[in-house]
Amino acid sequence: MFIQTEDTPNPNTLKFMPEREVLDSETIAKGTKNFTSAKAASSSPLALKIFQIPGVVGVFLGADFISVSKDTESSWDVMKPLVLDTLMIHLTANEPILNKEENLSASAHDENISAEKAELIKQIKEIIETRVRPSVAMDGGDIIFNRFDDEGIVYLEMHGACSGCPSSTVTLKMGIENLLRYYVPEVTAVQPVNENGDVVETPAF
Repeated sequence: MFIQTEDTPNPNTLKFMPEREVLDSETIAKGTKNFTSAKAASSSPLALKIFQIPGVVGVFLGADFISVSKDTESSWDVMKPLVLDTLMIHLTANEPILNKEENLSASAHDENISAEKAELIKQIKEIIETRVRPSVAMDGGDIIFNRFDDEGIVYLEMHGACSGCPSSTVTLKMGIENLLRYYVPEVTAVQPVNENGDVVETPAF
């Protein structure tokens, strides 16, 4: 098996492409998988193995790639061969990527909302799905809708290479925010959040 590697805009994240499916279309429709610790990765045998490599701080599973994030002190010269070896052994043996009992759910929160707000959320999700996610996936990351509040703020989760990326703030504020405000005038701003829904502060423009 040949596994291609690719740099991402985030110098601490590398994209590994095994030229085979990682997550199937049904799983992707429910949400990509982003793990920020070995404990959080208990649902993925592959991610657990990658977290055993010293210096790994994040594993992101996409449709046909795996993004691995390292700490700032570690070197890809040392870590890259270890990640490739781990992926090669696991994938060649056809071991599971996710546990079968893993119950994937969408990132968006369930809430009681009006029909008008529901329609706005539908528009926002469609724009993110068709215009945003495909391009960020090419860079080894993902951006997931989290919620839309009554003040017009859209909250998005930054996964994989997008998380902690030096250029992600520019992408978020100057790219995605402008795009959403153009097509959905009710949108006033975009804010990044972590998987718990807590706002992640970004530099002011």
